[in-house]
Amino acid sequence: MTNRHQHRQAPRWRRWAIDLALVLAIVLAVQWWQARSLASGVAPPLAGVDANGGWLDVTERRGEPVLVHFWGAWCAVCRLMDGTVARIAEDHAVVGVALQSGSAPEVRTYLDENQLSMPVVLDPDGRLARAWGVSGVPASFVLDAEGRIRFATRGLSSGLGLRARLWLAGSLP
Repeated sequence: MTNRHQHRQAPRWRRWAIDLALVLAIVLAVQWWQARSLASGVAPPLAGVDANGGWLDVTERRGEPVLVHFWGAWCAVCRLMDGTVARIAEDHAVVGVALQSGSAPEVRTYLDENQLSMPVVLDPDGRLARAWGVSGVPASFVLDAEGRIRFATRGLSSGLGLRARLWLAGSLP
């Protein structure tokens, strides 16, 4: 027997599992790096004029997990997430924060044109984003029923991942 035949190759599934674990580790490391400056612990205040010209305060949502989603009308990645966030808003509490995206009528037009029905707070000067440690959008926070930040991510997130975080926030002590 030659030396080449003496060494058995690992089964294909094992190589795939190792590759998948490596990719997952890289993705998680990148997400951790991007989210390292985001707020943690008790959520900073989040209140302001909403896209309808009224007043919105995220503390009114206490008692249930809430997805707080920072986005910009000018952000291409945010537009990719619009449908995902809209579907989550159909059965979970969601508060959007429109970062430097225009006046209330401009943001309302954007929401209407893109069939987004979630409540949205305007952040024309980035004050709210700075308080939450947001230096780039999209950025998403999952708050538990007491208003503590349980999860924070920056960049593209999947609907399944956001829903899982909302579920976990509702079941964590």
